[in-house]
Amino acid sequence: RHLGSCGILASCRAKLPLPSGGVAGSPPCRTFLNLAAPLLARRIEFSESRLLRYTPEQMYNLVACVDQYQQFVPWCKSSKVINRHSGSLRAQLEIGFPPLMERYTSEVMFVPNHQIRAVCTDGSLFSHLETVWRFFPGASSQPDTCNVEFSVLFEFKSLLHSQLATVFFEDVVKQMVSAFEGQAAKLYGPQVAVRDKEEKGALRRMSV
Repeated sequence: RHLGSCGILASCRAKLPLPSGGVAGSPPCRTFLNLAAPLLARRIEFSESRLLRYTPEQMYNLVACVDQYQQFVPWCKSSKVINRHSGSLRAQLEIGFPPLMERYTSEVMFVPNHQIRAVCTDGSLFSHLETVWRFFPGASSQPDTCNVEFSVLFEFKSLLHSQLATVFFEDVVKQMVSAFEGQAAKLYGPQVAVRDKEEKGALRRMSV
């Protein structure tokens, strides 16, 4: 934030007017801020999908209990529901994993037994943070199974944090889904191995 006082963000010195073509061998002047802008605007998405031996209703009900997250979700220090409405709720969450700490309000919207979408509304670290859970019936030949898809789309306000996120956020997503799977085992009993080529899950990473 103090780079401007050091002259890094300052524009190039004023020069005498030049012909429209400029001077040969003198590249056009660009500020540090202009060079960083495309990186600062970059959004990243991580997704994980798994086939589980639980019903869509069971997994939906588990993820919908936002006020229970602090008990089993990695790095979740606090989760408190502020108010509830038909089809949505507002919650305050605090997450912390070195070197990042964030406390924010999340608007959570529900499509019963199918989708849960949460959007950060007042974060200090993120300019955008959105998570989506989707639940689908599993293999037709294996009753009481479901396909669970989890995705997180985020953009940090800080370029440094964006660079750090590309290193560890993939593991964060994997551990998040594993934590919900583990909590399901505690609530509904351990699942029998699902014999399907999709059972190991698939992780996708996309830059937007």
